[in-house]
Amino acid sequence: MVERVIRADRDEWVPVFTGLSVRQSRRLVRVVAGRGGEQTGTGRRCSRPLADWVLLIVVYYRTNLTLRQVALLFGVSKSAAHRVVDHLAPLLALAPAARRHNPDTVLIVDGTLVPVHDRTVTASSKNYRYSVNMQVVIDANTRLAVAVGRPVPGNHNDCTAFRDSGANTACRGAHVMAYGGYQGNRQVIMPYRRPRDGGELPAWQHDLNTVHKLNTVHKRVRARIEHAFAHMKWWNILRNCRRKHDGVQHATRGIALMHNLAIAG
Repeated sequence: MVERVIRADRDEWVPVFTGLSVRQSRRLVRVVAGRGGEQTGTGRRCSRPLADWVLLIVVYYRTNLTLRQVALLFGVSKSAAHRVVDHLAPLLALAPAARRHNPDTVLIVDGTLVPVHDRTVTASSKNYRYSVNMQVVIDANTRLAVAVGRPVPGNHNDCTAFRDSGANTACRGAHVMAYGGYQGNRQVIMPYRRPRDGGELPAWQHDLNTVHKLNTVHKRVRARIEHAFAHMKWWNILRNCRRKHDGVQHATRGIALMHNLAIAG
């Protein structure tokens, strides 16, 4: 009889359902195991290998199926799938930056709107949905995700969200690039803009923008975070998240970790 449930030891199923290679999937399992994943939680779910439960979460993030549907794919109950996600999702998340960056480090920050069903953490946003603003920071050279801020209501502009989400503290010591929406935040680097009173830029600022093509170079480098967002949104949960409370934060940080694994190869 052919087994009709997804298991991590079926290597041919891993790329199909997760978008990760088998090697990357195994590295992800080792990360979760190193954070105590083997000892987390109780119940019948522990009768299967940790790799199966990590795979369940990745499939959930990738497909954005309901937990009832994911549970059927793995041959477990909906409540068991729910417990797995609740217990292991925090261990699957990108670890926050713990120390100051090297002064030569260049980071890029930007925000993306993630539609979320939980109205307690969202607000009506410019995408015409109830969303949260997720601030993501990447390394400009390696393109690896460095930090993900706490979710803030989607009606917050990026300059405010950068501060309120805690993403600014994750950038300590580094140079930070951002687009014009972060105007007024002295921590970030952006092309010079005309003053709000309509006056002209000083000559040296105008020269940097035009003669030295600061605008063009800045846009070319900053576009790397747009590419990172495009890749992260392959995981469909970032297009319509049904998780409550900290669920969207764990999901975004988990996807940032998988984004890094995919880049590292």
